[in-house]
Amino acid sequence: MPHLRTILLALLLYLGATTPVAGQDLLRILSWPGYVSKDAISAFEQRHQVKVQVQEVTSDDALWSLANAANGGNFDLIAVNTAELARYIEADLLAPIRTANIPNTRRQTARFRHPQSIPGLVRSGEVFGIPYTYSAMGLIYNRKLITIPPTSLNALWDPRYKGKVLAYEGSTHNFSLAALSLGYHRPFNLQPEQFGKVVKRLKALRENVAKFYATPEEVVQAFREQEIALVFANYGDQQIQLLLKAGMDIGYVIPSEGALAWLDCWAVMRRAGNRALAEAWINHTLSKDVSSSLTLREGLANTLKDSPRPAMPDTGKLIWLEPVENSALRSSYWERIVTLPPRGH
Repeated sequence: MPHLRTILLALLLYLGATTPVAGQDLLRILSWPGYVSKDAISAFEQRHQVKVQVQEVTSDDALWSLANAANGGNFDLIAVNTAELARYIEADLLAPIRTANIPNTRRQTARFRHPQSIPGLVRSGEVFGIPYTYSAMGLIYNRKLITIPPTSLNALWDPRYKGKVLAYEGSTHNFSLAALSLGYHRPFNLQPEQFGKVVKRLKALRENVAKFYATPEEVVQAFREQEIALVFANYGDQQIQLLLKAGMDIGYVIPSEGALAWLDCWAVMRRAGNRALAEAWINHTLSKDVSSSLTLREGLANTLKDSPRPAMPDTGKLIWLEPVENSALRSSYWERIVTLPPRGH
C-alpha cells in the first residue's frame, strides 16, 4: 500500500531526526518537498538562535497522520492546503495566528492580503492559515509521444497510453479527478451513487498507470527509465520545472473539464512549543528573498508576486480544492484500488 508505506517511513524518519542542542529552542515543521530551502533554514536559525527541524510529506493522508500523532504535539507548524484546513481546525489541532506578528503579509499581492476573502482561512473571526504557494494540477504530456496536446482529462484513460501514465498516489485528489472526468460538477461532494461510479472509474485508470508517484523527483526518474506519455501533475509548476531542467520535451495543458488547484498555507499547531517562533517563521518565508527563491528554485508560485505561469487565471477552468464529503472513506477505497494489479499481469 504505497501511501501507508510513505506514512510509516515519514514516522521513522521523524523519530530518528536530530535533536537540538541542549537549551536551544527547536522549531518543528511538517511540510512538502521543496517548500523549505537549506538557505532559508540557515538564515532563520542564525537570526533567532534556534534549531529548525523539517519533516517532509508527500500526501495529505501522511500529513494528517503525522500531524495527529501525540495529539498534535510533534510539530509546531505545518503546510496544508485550504481544503484540508477545516478538519485540522475541527480537530482542535491548530492555534489562531496572530497576524500582527507577521508584518510581511503586507508584501503579499492583493488577493492574498485579506484572509476573509479566501474560503477556509478564517473561523469565528480568527485566522488559521497564511497563504504561501499555489498551483494548478493540469496534465503534463510527452511531446515525443503525443504530438497534438490532449484537451481532456479522459486522455488519462486512453487505451493508447496503457502503461504510460503517471498518477499521483494520494487518495482525495484522485477521487476528485475521476469525478471531473465523469462530468460531475461537484467533485468534492460525491453522492453515494456517484461514489460507486468514481471507484469503478479509478479501477479503470489503474489499467493505464505505469506508476503511482509520491514526489516530483520520481516523475523525472520515470521519464528517464521508461516511456511516459501523460502525467497528472499533482505538484503542478514544480514538476514542470524539474522536467524541463532534466531536458525532457514536455508540454502542459489545463484540460477542458478544468484542473484541480491548490493553495497551501502555513498553520500553527495548538501545542506549538513556541507560538511566536512559528509566527516568526511564517514572516520569514514571506520575505522577498525566501519567497523569490521558492519560485526560482522550485518553480512554485509565491504570494508576493503574480506567477509568470497563469496558475490563477480568471478563466473559470481552475477548480480550487474544497473539503470533501468523507476523507477517510476515500482513503479506504483508494488503498484497495492502488494495490490492484493491472489485468493481464
